[in-house]
Amino acid sequence: MFGEAVDRLDALARGAAALLPGLVIGLIVFLVLLLVARGVRAGVRRAAALREASAESAAVLGRIAGGVFTLLAFLVAASVAFPSVSAADLFNLLGIGGVAIGFAFRDVLQNLLAGILILLTRPFRIGDQIRVKEDEGTVEDIWVRATVLRTYDNRRILIPNATLFTDTIQVITAHETRRLAFTLTIGNGDDIALARRVIVRSLRETEGVLAEPAPDALVSGLGASGVDMIARFWIHPPRRRDALDALDLAIERVKQGLAEAGVDLPYPTSQLLFHDQTEDTDGDRARQREGWPASGRVVPRPRWRVEREARPDR
Repeated sequence: MFGEAVDRLDALARGAAALLPGLVIGLIVFLVLLLVARGVRAGVRRAAALREASAESAAVLGRIAGGVFTLLAFLVAASVAFPSVSAADLFNLLGIGGVAIGFAFRDVLQNLLAGILILLTRPFRIGDQIRVKEDEGTVEDIWVRATVLRTYDNRRILIPNATLFTDTIQVITAHETRRLAFTLTIGNGDDIALARRVIVRSLRETEGVLAEPAPDALVSGLGASGVDMIARFWIHPPRRRDALDALDLAIERVKQGLAEAGVDLPYPTSQLLFHDQTEDTDGDRARQREGWPASGRVVPRPRWRVEREARPDR
């Protein structure tokens, strides 16, 4: 029995000695690839910085690239150290583990992948003003899991990257210019051509309004109190604060110009008609000017006439 144990120990020692060169070579390969992984991480960070990503976003991309390369380095080193274990076996084992992790952290991985794609495709940048559903503000940072949005009233909102990647996003500052518009109503008796000229001239004289594209004024309809018009103009740059200032100044100048030109800006008015109190034809549906025409032979008589006939002394 003692001899059998010695034989087994001897066999184990010979097996370990046979595996030792492979282990040493695998360890050397792994260490070399770790150095390469550091270079890959640094290269990805520099590339992200050149694409105007934030320092935090560049660091996250670098860590992700370094982690992926380290995993590949481990697989390569394991294949070198243990020739009997093929790369296919390692990938199969990795695939089973990946499925389990994917089910457990589905939402986290979804936001992670969406964040990576946002950092690579750059639909918006740090400092852009965007609108997502009911939220609007300035992008402060882009994390792997979420995007940090600072609203105009100084609130911080964290929007999951999966939401940004799948929903509609309005990038307000995507272009260098932006068109603004406001509505106004002139009187029915005013000259539309004159009002149009005054509006355009006032907009051209407003500070911050671009000469090209030129401002314009369009008739949008006939409203309840007059002729509805839309004044449109372009500004640069298209940030929220600049848009509010330009709109405020443009409305002030247009109102002042219309007032000096004698163009009326009427208030909404309503007219109430009492068909049995104003004139003889009121209440006579065959002759009255407003209301519905008579639909039958029986014509209602005015109330005041019925009351007068009931009291002949008056």
